[in-house]
Amino acid sequence: MTRCPATNRLRPLSHLPRPLEAIRQFTPNWFAATMGTGVLALALAQWPGSLHGLHVAGEGLWLFNIMLFVLFSGLYAARWVLFFDEARRIFGHSTVSMFFGTIPMGLATIINGLLVFGLPRWGDAVVPLAEALWWVDVAMSLACGVLIPFLMFTRQEHRIDQMSAVWLLPVVAAEVAAASGGLLAPHLAGVHSQLVMLVTSYVLWAFSLPVAFSILTILLLRMALHKLPHENMAASSWLALGPIGTGALGMLVLGSDAPMIFAANGLPGVGEIAAGLGLVAGVTLWGFGFWWMLMALLITARYLREGIPFNLGWWGFTFPLGVYALTTLKLASLLGLGFFTLFGCLLVAMLVMLWLIVGWRTVAGAWHGELFVSPCIAGLAK
Repeated sequence: MTRCPATNRLRPLSHLPRPLEAIRQFTPNWFAATMGTGVLALALAQWPGSLHGLHVAGEGLWLFNIMLFVLFSGLYAARWVLFFDEARRIFGHSTVSMFFGTIPMGLATIINGLLVFGLPRWGDAVVPLAEALWWVDVAMSLACGVLIPFLMFTRQEHRIDQMSAVWLLPVVAAEVAAASGGLLAPHLAGVHSQLVMLVTSYVLWAFSLPVAFSILTILLLRMALHKLPHENMAASSWLALGPIGTGALGMLVLGSDAPMIFAANGLPGVGEIAAGLGLVAGVTLWGFGFWWMLMALLITARYLREGIPFNLGWWGFTFPLGVYALTTLKLASLLGLGFFTLFGCLLVAMLVMLWLIVGWRTVAGAWHGELFVSPCIAGLAK
């Protein structure tokens, strides 16, 4: 008897031969949703004027993001337990392996939320938890930043004409951890602990940004020689904004911390220099990010003319825009310039609309099972 199409649409995971297939096909790409949701929560809390309603909405999104992260972690761990031989194929895949970097970056948004939302609600008791999670995040970020490029050099097959901005994902994770460390360091109890975290964050920033900029240089050459990637990778045009925006935000946040922390450790002059360099670097990188954002808008408009198929890569629209919005609002608070305030609010409004669109499409695709696809095992029999 043929199933009624309407009934089939109502049945969850109707596109999968069995429910367990959702675990078998689960990939780290899903953690990009935690990145986009987390950065929106933080952006809403930074809206000028500290509107209570937006702060409450941001806190709700942050709590929802924690649930998402726990759910995705459980599903991905289950895949390694139940389908180990298939799960390990990811290390040889030239695209999916890059998304390992989304795991520590998604965790970083939760850590930042502990400071933005957790401190006012639960007090200083959240600081030790945030510190412990931050060191876990650092370890994962360092592993992604070294091991994934090593696999690129030794096991995976890559061609310049197939390159895209997803190459940035594993190396940018350390940069995101650096910005998180800048937010967390002033809340630590001991001045020595503050200095250790601050210096570690500067190292993480340097660990990431030069490599990311090297990839951006190659990416510019690739697009000039081979034009735009396939429309399936349309959202990757925004990923370049991620390391630029995060690099600027990291310099601004670390520079704000530096005078107090260095002075408390007997190095007052160093802190003042770091603060000045942080502001100059932040404004400079913001300008570079503005160029990439305009280019990404033009590229996206070009893709839209031909149609962009939906996939989890659409979350690549959200996190880069979100960190650039946070950087813009940080500059507004430091410089007191109205332009940055207005532009930052516009970016946050754009982020809200994008999150609603991508979130709705993701929920629909997850319900039907269409988004549970692992390219690493696409050629294997079901």
